[in-house]
Amino acid sequence: QVQLVESGGGLAQAGGSLRISCLVSGSIFDFDYMGWYRQVPGKGRGLVGFITSGGTPKYTDSVKGRFSISRDIAKNTVYLQMNDLKPEDTNVYYCNGRSGETDSWGQGTRVTVSS
Repeated sequence: QVQLVESGGGLAQAGGSLRISCLVSGSIFDFDYMGWYRQVPGKGRGLVGFITSGGTPKYTDSVKGRFSISRDIAKNTVYLQMNDLKPEDTNVYYCNGRSGETDSWGQGTRVTVSS
């Protein structure tokens, strides 16, 4: 079974930047999409953005222009670069891989943004 392992979370100041990573134990191409999610109070995990197997990224409106998703195929790693961080970005971020109707999840990495 393919495993997803996030890393790189931590503390940042408002206006600062962090990059978190998701290492795939198999291949990025085991998945149709790879995405990042975070907790939405009372609603479970909400989509931050994803990247298709073809390399096209998409983002939710709240992070457009601030966050970007990229990948290093040779390292089987997907990244979430977070710039201009806001206190409301404080959350646990989860890496997701979707293949058909099947989702795989990482354990999450915590990001805390201080004002």
